[in-house]
Amino acid sequence: MIGSYFEQQTIAEADQMTDSTTDASGPRVGWIGTGRMGVAMAERLAKAGVDLTAWNRTLAKAEPLKEHGAAVCEAVADLRDRDVVFTMVSTSADLEKVLLGEGGLLTGDQVPGAVVDCSTISTEASAAVRAICAERGVDFLAAPVSGNGKVVRSGTLSLVVSGPEATYDKVAHLLRHIGKSVTYVGEGDLARLVKIAHNLMLGVVTQSLAEITVLVEKGGVSRHAFLEFLNNSVMGSAFTRYKSPAFVNLDYTPTFTPILLRKDFDLGLAAARSLDVPMPVTAITAQMVQASVGSGRVDEDFSILLDLQAAASGIELKPESVHVDDGLGTPREDGRS
Repeated sequence: MIGSYFEQQTIAEADQMTDSTTDASGPRVGWIGTGRMGVAMAERLAKAGVDLTAWNRTLAKAEPLKEHGAAVCEAVADLRDRDVVFTMVSTSADLEKVLLGEGGLLTGDQVPGAVVDCSTISTEASAAVRAICAERGVDFLAAPVSGNGKVVRSGTLSLVVSGPEATYDKVAHLLRHIGKSVTYVGEGDLARLVKIAHNLMLGVVTQSLAEITVLVEKGGVSRHAFLEFLNNSVMGSAFTRYKSPAFVNLDYTPTFTPILLRKDFDLGLAAARSLDVPMPVTAITAQMVQASVGSGRVDEDFSILLDLQAAASGIELKPESVHVDDGLGTPREDGRS
């Protein structure tokens, strides 16, 4: 259990005052949820040599991790003896099910010492899970992320973390295997609010990018030329560069779906109401996100906001079939970087 691991770490830290050669063994890590994001994140831990065992509702989605030295288990209960268990699921209901449902992680006599949840859920749901973990003597960290599977594999994922600082200190090295940036923001569930605010900006920026891209195209400028200019200006960002290939070539392979974005806008606007913060631009964008869901194209990337804007502007977009650098070092189709 992680209790013993933490104790070993504390003893090791004390011993380092007199014996700098002491090296406590690393934690045994479990992973729940190997979807597009989860499998890429778990893969980075496995590649770093972490003792990792993974579970997923559809077992086949976890199998690729074996190639990198990880083990795969058939039941969540098989992870109860792990020192640290990461969770990466879609909703608060999913998190509750894997932790507290029949055969859940926290329903047996033995429980892990810490749960690190990387999902995007509400602050209220996170606080409820934290309380349940505390009742069972399990530390809980909220550690939502910024990025997608491609970002994870490029080594540029960002994580924001809240919860007991002592627990964070013990697992920070694991988080740094997963992403290049790990920011601790304090106790409790503050990380949830930070991540929700982040995703609100994600939607607002994408809707704005769709509007100005359609504006210049209808005025006679190609999308790739406009986005090249924008990305190399002070207004460009890692995000606008990353989204440019989808906008230019209309490749809506999903990295984040309209339904997931709508969930985050619902969470964000609820938080704004509770904190009495007016968010007019966010509220308008929420309607555009709802329109993207209403279009029925819920299995595509939320970049379809571009198509909806074009349709509202009376033009039909066509792929420009131009290679565009996404800023992540993604190889070209011809094999060149």
